Amino acid sequence: MFAYESVQELISAADKQGKKISELVLRDQAEYLEKESNAIYEQMHKNFLVMKKASEDGLKKNTRSASGLTGGNAIKMNQVVEAGKSICGRVIGKAIARALAVSETNACMGRIVAAPTAGSCGILPAAVLTLAEEHHLDEHDAVMSLFTAAGFGMVIAKKASIAGAEGGCQAECGSAAAMAAAALTELMGGTPQMAGHACSIAIKNILGLVCDPVAGLVEIPCIKRNASGVSNAFISADMALAGIKSAIPADEVIEAMKKVGDAMPNSLKETAEGGLAATPTGKALYKKVFGRCGDEKL
Repeated sequence: MFAYESVQELISAADKQGKKISELVLRDQAEYLEKESNAIYEQMHKNFLVMKKASEDGLKKNTRSASGLTGGNAIKMNQVVEAGKSICGRVIGKAIARALAVSETNACMGRIVAAPTAGSCGILPAAVLTLAEEHHLDEHDAVMSLFTAAGFGMVIAKKASIAGAEGGCQAECGSAAAMAAAALTELMGGTPQMAGHACSIAIKNILGLVCDPVAGLVEIPCIKRNASGVSNAFISADMALAGIKSAIPADEVIEAMKKVGDAMPNSLKETAEGGLAATPTGKALYKKVFGRCGDEKL
C-alpha cells in the first residue's frame, strides 16, 4: 500500500506496473478501506456528479452570497464564452466560468466537493468537467482522473499542507491547481512522469500566494483565484504534455511550498489581517457586512 509520502513513489509504482496513477490509487484505496474497487469508484462518481451539479447551478442561478459581496460573475463569463468573445478561447473560457460557478455555489451555501478545500473547490471540477466536455471524453475516464488528483493531493497534504490557515493560498489554490494539472495530463494520455511535471509547474506558478480573505469570508479574492487556478492547471498540463519538464522535481517543489508557508506571517494566512483584507476597501467591505470595523474588539 502507498504511504503517499512522495510523488516519485506514485510515478515509480505506475512505471513498474505499467498502469495509470489513477488505477493504482483506486486499487490502493479499496485495499485500505477493505472495499471492492467498484464501490470506491461509485463513491468517486457521486463526487463527480456533485461537482457537475455545483457547476450547473452556478451557471444557471443568478444568486448572491449572504454577505452580498459575490455572485453572478460565472453567468457573465459564460455569456462571453458562448458569444465567442473570450480572449482565452472556448476551453479556458469555459473552465474559468465553471471555476467561478462552483466557487459561487460554495459562497451561496450550495453543495460542493471540497477538493482539496472549500476555498479551492472550483479548480478541479472546472478542469475535469471542461476537458471532458470539450474533448468528448468518456465520463469513466473523467471520474478516474479524480483518483490521480487525489493521489497527488494526499502527497501534498502529507508533505506540506492544503490549508490556507497553515500555508497561505498556495496551499489551497496551489494544491488544487497541481491536482487538476496532474488529472488533466493523465486524461490527455500523458505519462505518470508528465503528470509529475504538471504538478510541479502548477505549484511553482503560484508559489508564495497569500491567503487574505476580505472580511474573513471565502469570497474575495478567493473566487477569482479559483478562475486563475484552473487556468494555471491547463497551462501546466499543456506544457507537461508538450514534453516540457520541471527542472525541480515535484517532491522538492512541494517541500519548498511547505517552507514558504511556514515563513509567511500569520497576517497572511487566513486571518484577514493583511493583504487585500487590510486595504481601505477591504476594511470598508468588512464594515458593510458586519456593521463594525474589523479591528474593533467584540
